[in-house]
Amino acid sequence: MLNTGTNRQEKMELVIIENLVPTDHLLRKIDRYIDFSFINEICRPYYCENNGRPAIEPEIMFQMLFIGYLYGIRSETRLVEEVKVNIAYRWFLGYGLEDKMPDASVIWQNRIRRFNGTDVPRRIFNEILRQAIEHKLVDGKILYSDSTHLKANANKNKYTEETANIESQSYIADLNKAVNEDRAKHGKKPLKFEEKPVKTDDDDDENYFDDNTPTKTIKKSTTDPESGFMHRDGKPKGFFYLDHRTVDSKHSIITDTYVTPGNVNDVKPYMERLKYQIETFGFPVETVGLDAGYNTAALCKEIYDLGLNAAMGKRRGCQQKGKYGKYKYTYLSEWDVYICPERNYLEYVTTDRNGYREYKCKNDRCACCPRREMCLSAKQTTKSIRRHVWEDYKDQAYAFTHTEYGKEIYARRKETIERSFADSKELHGLRYCRMRGLAKAAEQCLFTAAVQNMKKIANILSKRDILQSVKLYLAFLACVHKTRRENGGFVSNLNTRSCRRVLFFMFIKQGTASTVP
Repeated sequence: MLNTGTNRQEKMELVIIENLVPTDHLLRKIDRYIDFSFINEICRPYYCENNGRPAIEPEIMFQMLFIGYLYGIRSETRLVEEVKVNIAYRWFLGYGLEDKMPDASVIWQNRIRRFNGTDVPRRIFNEILRQAIEHKLVDGKILYSDSTHLKANANKNKYTEETANIESQSYIADLNKAVNEDRAKHGKKPLKFEEKPVKTDDDDDENYFDDNTPTKTIKKSTTDPESGFMHRDGKPKGFFYLDHRTVDSKHSIITDTYVTPGNVNDVKPYMERLKYQIETFGFPVETVGLDAGYNTAALCKEIYDLGLNAAMGKRRGCQQKGKYGKYKYTYLSEWDVYICPERNYLEYVTTDRNGYREYKCKNDRCACCPRREMCLSAKQTTKSIRRHVWEDYKDQAYAFTHTEYGKEIYARRKETIERSFADSKELHGLRYCRMRGLAKAAEQCLFTAAVQNMKKIANILSKRDILQSVKLYLAFLACVHKTRRENGGFVSNLNTRSCRRVLFFMFIKQGTASTVP
């Protein structure tokens, strides 16, 4: 007789939700190793203690957000629907099978009203990172940094062209001083520079910029004005945000994430974020790993002024096809000259306002050179090379990168920072911005990095506990065999099978085993 099972949906069952969640589920590991109690303390100042209806615990609300970022659920409405039908999600939040779930409006109303303009996402990320530090998963000795682009929620064809002021770099005063010192060293007259303070976050444009400030034309989105138009080689064109991320080398734990518009250079926020990590978490940084985009003379100087080493890629620079590049010319610091492939000298001429020394070869030498076509264009009569006054710091970074230790550090760059970006985009939805605005893009990047750290912490500590349990089990077996040898093969008052069962149930209680050893 065929059993149709028509009444299965109406059958009443007594179940324990704890038994319905697999023992090796990721949320079980996160719940075991991550302490979320700090969230309530962080959010306590934003709630009224003695007025109004009881609110949903901030811990539960942010745990719901973590589920969305962990499994790539972009919509908060869809997130609530997924939590309603997923038993593991309910168990993680502490809800029963028949408990009413909070509405999606609770989440986004808290975000746009209660927590808008606060540093709660940053503080939550920092606390998760501190837990990783407490578990000794971060050492902070070698840090890798890079940036990736997030497509803004804006149409690339809807924009206006506006004139923007160019801000002075933070190192401009040191550069001006270095230029005049270099000119005095070579017997040149000092240059006069207009002293202008560096703009800070507290300065407004009216007090900082004047009529003599250089400007540039930029594209400003009418949909998301805080995004930036990016047009890099090999990158898509449009309005983007940039996620500047730093990863520790020990276990690829994300130590910092910082969001800027897509038209901001990677170098600009780097030193500020590096100093922030050192001051906030006390990292004993020894070496930084960077790609060729960070290889500038000013940044190399700032890194080595902090007493750090830099393993970074080298820029080849722009060169015509079939022409010699700058790397073909050897610089002799003892005589302050360049030597071309034909062993001719390129001697110092001057130092310009941008901090570049100019070296030229005499006309008569270039005119009769057999490799003239490899060096000069049709319009050039003499070879000229520029060298920055801080170029020695770039050479120092280049020399360190080509040591055995430097090569090892730089080779791991793609295995850490690049893999971190790939994981966030493929699994956690970081390709596109969920919302509009710089603050909301920063929130998305912070929570994405936080769940990546949670996943990493939970998996590493789970494997560590399993390894410790295996070591304990092997020690137990060694003790059994030793007792057997001492007693001639007989183990008095020792039931091996019973001991193995006791050990197995210890594993089950810890959540580190799924099969009988």
